[in-house]
Amino acid sequence: MTDIVTTAWVADRLGDVHLVDVRDAWEYEGIGHLPGAVSISFDSFRASEGDEGMLPGEDVFADLLSDAGIALEDDIVAYDDTHGVFAARFLVTAELYGHDPDRLHLLDGDFSAWQRDHPTTDEVPDVTPTAYEVDRPAESTLVGREAVAAAIDTDAVIVDTRERWEYEEGHIPGAVQVDWRDLVDDETRGIKPREEIEAILEPKGITPESRIVLYCNTARRISHTYVVLKHLGYRDLAFYEGSLTEWEAAGEPIETAE
Repeated sequence: MTDIVTTAWVADRLGDVHLVDVRDAWEYEGIGHLPGAVSISFDSFRASEGDEGMLPGEDVFADLLSDAGIALEDDIVAYDDTHGVFAARFLVTAELYGHDPDRLHLLDGDFSAWQRDHPTTDEVPDVTPTAYEVDRPAESTLVGREAVAAAIDTDAVIVDTRERWEYEEGHIPGAVQVDWRDLVDDETRGIKPREEIEAILEPKGITPESRIVLYCNTARRISHTYVVLKHLGYRDLAFYEGSLTEWEAAGEPIETAE
């Protein structure tokens, strides 16, 4: 499963895992990065004219990873400097395109956590390009609009991970709201302890046994929540890539909070 790893875990495995920095190129070059990390900026793996939702397209993603020297069987650790939300999006994209989830890892606490305790570098590593091939899994957590519509008024929990004001202005009928940032510790920038997260989720009906359908506006914010839930052992997850952007464009019903 896609999981969340500490800076100590990464430090022990430098050279054995592929580190992906999804910050802007100027940050990677000007501020520094983890030793050995390659730069794959967030904008490079998001596209409105790729595959479903904002997925960039199989060929685009394969070229990005090939140029970064990453193979389908490699372990990847992704990080950013925004509490992990952009890095999580990279990892979810990789998973949806068939990279083994057991080999996908999010750095807990983002770049700042590493920077506090470990050295950074401005040296760009020499990489040997690979021939990365997307191999979409036969079974996927990716769901479309029809599946989300069918989940309304069932035992499934539809979860809106946007801010409260966004949810109040309009959401998928029956959805509960959990801001993705509610699961993050503002001081450490990493995820909150399990018991604190469960205390947030359980009152909303979100349990490890639940069927959980995730959405936001463009599938960026749900990527972080998705990785957190998988890390904590929530297994029955549905990832609505089209999210509210697609839902509204299709003229589906919208509910507002009173």
